Amino acid sequence: MPHPLKLLSIAALGISIGVPVVHAVEQSAVAQITQPATGVVMHPEYAKAIARMAYLWGWPMVNMLNRNDTITQAPHPGLLGGILPVAPRGQLGMLHDYITPAETFVTCPNQDVVYGLGFFSLDEEPVIIQVPDFGDRFWVYSIYDQRTEQVGELGKPYGSKPGFYLLVGPNWKGDKPNGVEAIIRSPTALTNAIPRIFMDDTVEDRAAIQEKLNQIAFYPLKDFDGKMKSINWKNTPDIPNPKAAKASGGETKWVIPEKFFDQFPKVLEMVPPLPGEEALYGQFRLLMDAAAKDPELKKVLVQTAVESEKEIIKPFFEWKHNGRPAGNGWNRSTNNAQFGVDYFNRTGTAKSNMFDNRPTETQYFYTDFDKTGAPLNGAHSYEVTFAAGQEPPVNGFWSLTLYNEKHLFSTNKLNRYSLGTKNKNLKRNADGSLTIHIGPISPGKDQESNWLPSPREPISLYIRSYWGKAPILDGSWQPPVIKKIK
Repeated sequence: MPHPLKLLSIAALGISIGVPVVHAVEQSAVAQITQPATGVVMHPEYAKAIARMAYLWGWPMVNMLNRNDTITQAPHPGLLGGILPVAPRGQLGMLHDYITPAETFVTCPNQDVVYGLGFFSLDEEPVIIQVPDFGDRFWVYSIYDQRTEQVGELGKPYGSKPGFYLLVGPNWKGDKPNGVEAIIRSPTALTNAIPRIFMDDTVEDRAAIQEKLNQIAFYPLKDFDGKMKSINWKNTPDIPNPKAAKASGGETKWVIPEKFFDQFPKVLEMVPPLPGEEALYGQFRLLMDAAAKDPELKKVLVQTAVESEKEIIKPFFEWKHNGRPAGNGWNRSTNNAQFGVDYFNRTGTAKSNMFDNRPTETQYFYTDFDKTGAPLNGAHSYEVTFAAGQEPPVNGFWSLTLYNEKHLFSTNKLNRYSLGTKNKNLKRNADGSLTIHIGPISPGKDQESNWLPSPREPISLYIRSYWGKAPILDGSWQPPVIKKIK
């Protein structure tokens, strides 16, 4: 209760005693909250409790750190092992076709778009983004900070103009250069970009898209001269990859539990807290301070990281632990690329399908089960039927993709891993519905255009809806049932 004299003085000034005044007092009190004491002897069970939260919270950011350290070793822009676009820090590599089944950089790759990839240290080196005129083609340049949050709005859904944009870090100071459309600021210095350019699965569109792909470029601000640069991405020299992982082993292991707490302090220094995260940072820094002085406590942290990888992170690979139910046994993405303090969805996405687009750009639907609740297995055959007029309602494109148990592609004779907007030869049923056949055996020559061949192992299905219309965004559209045939 305020002191009577304070009430009198406030009233005399004609100031209303209400929520704003109380809020100001509360803010002042918050500033004086005692922070965790250093020099304490932290007992192991307390350390474990904080360490488990640190592992859950920091996993996506250590993941980003290690991807950056690998990709930017490239001596020049090109394809690592002839597969993955890579480039030195401050630049971008581009594919000239769909990503191949041999890639292990990320789970749940997309075969509707042509990808690019680059990592940047923006406080040291602002980056020019070059955007050609894509015409009516769908495109989006997804830019991610170290938290895996998408920053900026650059793409067809935003009506972005062709030309040049400047990507800068949180501490960069300067004026917008002449000839630059806009400045995009990332809240973290470590940032990466993944352009996605839609391409039909036709010989004609593969040829038509190349000129535009060759004008996609990211490069340091010091190299900007106001002129559109061109790189023939088909002819960039491949970069040997003697340490190439086999896709059969799954995604490259970007977070090593035994090394996590060696890297974690770097994350705390690189990534500023979001509003409300100050208390977490205080606890995490106390934990690292104590472990630095006590080798036995450091061993407890390593053990906790190993246990947390198995008990907390591994379950996120199951789709039932991602997003929220979407109907008919599917789940859908939630807060994708706009996670804030939603650590559940951020870490789940980083484990199972990292580098989502934000919800208004893309919604993702995924499942491991058929309509009866039985696990999907590629040894069986299934039908997925979209009723007439009930294909995903989008302004961009949609697709249904089949993944193996590693959330990657398994090679097949048709070299086909998804079906949707990009396919111009899909056959619809007499009533206008569309049935996609999934299984290890062809459904027959007359239906082979609608067939996704499956490996004889556990599989999952994944629907992408790019630039969704209202029924996608408000949840009124539901994915179709998955019917087991045999």
